[in-house]
Amino acid sequence: MLEAGVHFGHGTRKWNPRMTPYISAKRKGIHITNLTRTARFLSEACDLLFDAASKRKQFLIVGTKNKAADSVARAAIRARCHYVNKKWLGGMLTNWPTTETRLHKFRDLRTEQNTGGLNRLPKRDAAMLKRQLSRLQTYLGGIKYMTRLPDIVIIVDQQEEYTALRECITLGIPTICLIDTNCDPDLADISIPANDDAIASIRLIINKLVVAICQHFYWQIGGFQVHAQVLITSWVPTGY
Repeated sequence: MLEAGVHFGHGTRKWNPRMTPYISAKRKGIHITNLTRTARFLSEACDLLFDAASKRKQFLIVGTKNKAADSVARAAIRARCHYVNKKWLGGMLTNWPTTETRLHKFRDLRTEQNTGGLNRLPKRDAAMLKRQLSRLQTYLGGIKYMTRLPDIVIIVDQQEEYTALRECITLGIPTICLIDTNCDPDLADISIPANDDAIASIRLIINKLVVAICQHFYWQIGGFQVHAQVLITSWVPTGY
């Protein structure tokens, strides 16, 4: 965690007083996160995800900031989770019927493109539909296989994804959230105090959570445990 910079918080002038229990020191004008607390809540989050995965629950990982986008997509694909890593569209969860309609449109356009249907249309119509497909791919590509509301949502940056967090709270969807020293630890069900600006820190925390999701794929073969993740890395839904 030290090597990944998980302990580095924001400047002392930019902090939320509710984070006091999670801050261990001040150094050169910045707050230092208590890594003992980080490890504790990360462990709790992993236990929750392991239990949920064993019950075949659906997960959604949200991280749209540039520093988190690639890590979120890779981790989600690895664990076969849904994800949003470009832009959170307001009402994506609270207005689920509209989101479903968009997803149906997205799937229909993908089918048309894959079967060559768009190429048989007039150029103007085909160009318009291809632009629409491109936009849908950008914003909904990570949830194209989602058929219902997720059971647990993992949020990388509370401040950046506040709209998504509020939607989860409104719907009563459990949340796991990375929180920096400028966040409110009481909003998420499990708040993991960590640096949400450093790529290495984000990747470390997200990967730990993803490993917990994958743990239920352990199989017993001839008395030896073989991690099914090795087997499922080549099994990724078409289009990811």
